Amino acid sequence: MTTAPSPSGAEHMDGSSVRLGALVPLTRPGWVEAGRHLLAGLDLAVREVNDAGGIDGRPLELVVRDTMADGERAAAAVDELADLGVAAVAGEYHSVVARAVASRADALGVPFLCSSAVLDALTEEPTEWVARLAPAQSHGWRIYADFLLGAGRRRIAVATQPGVYWASGTRILRDHLAPGGGTVVELDTTALTPESLCDMLVDQGATALLLLVGHPEPAVPIVKAVRRDRRLAEILIGAPAGQPEFAEWAAMLGGEGTGIPFLRYLPERLGPLGERVGKELRERLGEAPSFVAFEGWDTVAVLADVLRSDGTDRAAIAEAWPRVTVEGTRGLIRFSRTPGVSVRQWAWTPIQVVDRDPAELDRFRILHVG
Repeated sequence: MTTAPSPSGAEHMDGSSVRLGALVPLTRPGWVEAGRHLLAGLDLAVREVNDAGGIDGRPLELVVRDTMADGERAAAAVDELADLGVAAVAGEYHSVVARAVASRADALGVPFLCSSAVLDALTEEPTEWVARLAPAQSHGWRIYADFLLGAGRRRIAVATQPGVYWASGTRILRDHLAPGGGTVVELDTTALTPESLCDMLVDQGATALLLLVGHPEPAVPIVKAVRRDRRLAEILIGAPAGQPEFAEWAAMLGGEGTGIPFLRYLPERLGPLGERVGKELRERLGEAPSFVAFEGWDTVAVLADVLRSDGTDRAAIAEAWPRVTVEGTRGLIRFSRTPGVSVRQWAWTPIQVVDRDPAELDRFRILHVG
């Protein structure tokens, strides 16, 4: 497992460090680019906390573990981090992995602030130990369904893979589209080649194809096949899970990866804090920061605020979730109890439906705001 170096910006502080566990996917089959952006946000915020004096004079230390998109590995990491004395655990991008982390954190009594994962039920039963910044899947994907209806796309095909996250997304879309006259047909990518999937799209008369599959496989081959099939010139390809957000998508698909709407958790315009942090993240990453990088920064901002006000006792941190009022890069962060969501939830981060502009690959067009 990967361990972080000494805490950034903490070289001249006295006293033992306050440790935070950070769980991120840094190697395959995890979504490595998402993990890199998440870690960049976490690490930048830790450096800024330490540059400002740390936590009551003690440096904040990030102890990083690579989840590799593996729930069992991540749950074991929670045990290890708890034994190392972390005050709280933060991060994770993959929803199924975050669910394993949340369950283990709840069982051990370790506060977990989930940065990016969206699956509604992160725990089987409501818990006080877990809070989340990212919007619940049911909230964001309903906004995406509204976008589809507004665009006149009612005959929806979803290219799917087995998994709780994809199955949940399909159910949300079906339930929300039906009252507006929308229908959803599932196409199992484990049983179809990209070419046979194109044939099914023609047979079904689909007006939109949503990629409820992993990246780069099988998402990239599917996009290439659909884009090159003249019968499907008018079909909308969509990716509510956000695959086109990262530079790797543009590098692998070029112009074929543009015009594919996805969910993005950013406001239409960043405020002064968001602009400043965005500039710092761009310098660290060498590219435009994704919303995932902002989620990482916001995570540490919340935890640092709680640690300053309530100390490092784990129970005190969890008890502080309802009192959080923190200015994040994307708005004022507060946690509440939300129907159908098992953890303390920021309701809600700003949500956009955007795509990459066919005329300018690195430019994003805002199509719909939730």
